[in-house]
Amino acid sequence: MSQATFDDDELFDEAATDMRADVERSLEQAREALPEAGAVWETDADNTLGVLNGLKTALDVGDAEEALRDAKKWYTMGKRADAFEDADDLEAAITEVEELIADIEAAHEAVGDLTGTIPAIKNALEDADEDE
Repeated sequence: MSQATFDDDELFDEAATDMRADVERSLEQAREALPEAGAVWETDADNTLGVLNGLKTALDVGDAEEALRDAKKWYTMGKRADAFEDADDLEAAITEVEELIADIEAAHEAVGDLTGTIPAIKNALEDADEDE
């Protein structure tokens, strides 16, 4: 029975390839978890509050943050181990997804603020109309 032998370099190269694949897979999962453009753009609500509630729901990043965290974890591990021959593309992809998530979360927060403010403004305007 023959036993395969691996030298350290061969094992390291294999591990580096696996780490790159893990980063790429996690980035893909993060992108897939992001909201679809149509869900953010289209609406069938009857009023402003309905539009805002729908938009707030559509701007949920879901599991994208967790998948991005996994990508960053494996990227950091590989980078510190100097396992990647060229990791510029991975770093750029991580930054792109990270910025997109941050933008979506900022919009989600802004819409949340409006969702709380618009009904109060409507009520104040109705009260002002009644006072006349």
